Amino acid sequence: MGRVTRHHAVLRVGPGEVIRRSDSLAVEEPLEIRLNGEPYLVTMRTPGHDVDLARGLLYSERIITNRSEVLLARYCAGSDADGINSYNVLDVTLASQIAALAAPRRNVMTTSACGVCGTTSIDQVLRESPYGVDRELRVAAELVLAAPLRLRQQQRAFDRTGGLHAAGLLGLNSEMLCVREDVGRHNAVDKVIGWAIEHQLLPLRQMILAVSGRASFELTQKAVLAGIPVLAAVSAPSSLAAELAEEAGLTLVGFVRGETMNVYTHPERII
Repeated sequence: MGRVTRHHAVLRVGPGEVIRRSDSLAVEEPLEIRLNGEPYLVTMRTPGHDVDLARGLLYSERIITNRSEVLLARYCAGSDADGINSYNVLDVTLASQIAALAAPRRNVMTTSACGVCGTTSIDQVLRESPYGVDRELRVAAELVLAAPLRLRQQQRAFDRTGGLHAAGLLGLNSEMLCVREDVGRHNAVDKVIGWAIEHQLLPLRQMILAVSGRASFELTQKAVLAGIPVLAAVSAPSSLAAELAEEAGLTLVGFVRGETMNVYTHPERII
């Protein structure tokens, strides 16, 4: 797993036993994203697929709209106190016409528990969404119900740590195209959308976005901006997530577990 997990000594206490052993923890480290050499933001994430994370995050921030607007992404050498590359500073070179859009620097620290999207209202999300959701699309209920299981089957780091969220893109042909794990649920979604940008797959009108936790406003926003028609979550959505999904035409499904699920918005899409 490399830097995704790290061993840590623990004292295991149970009925009639006290055992010292090694446990695997999910790695959480800061990633500083620079745009054309200038600091933009710092976010806490699980290392791995950092370029996808940066692409997805910048797309959600509406700084980029497609792959061609990112000319180069590279780790900065000598980025720790000892002059050794920590792989925690990523410099993204933007096309010249795009760089000006990032002028108001965020330059803030965000945590793995909260996202970094600037959109704060449903109206603004709808105005900035470049793709409309296909309102004629129909999706089999069995496929939606299978989404969490298909996602769980590819959560390799979670198997070792129990401490990572996951997001996956499930095609209507039942193929799980991309799965990413991270300590931040928003990071996991950014990573899969960043992967889709790299492969020039947007809009994702024939995809289900499966997420391992709850469906927040932020995750719903990311799905809407990517043109995704169905968001399936293992846990509950928030009220604002449901409001956004209703307005945007996205089918929001929560508590997808076993043979049951709650369809909160646009149930007509599920057959």
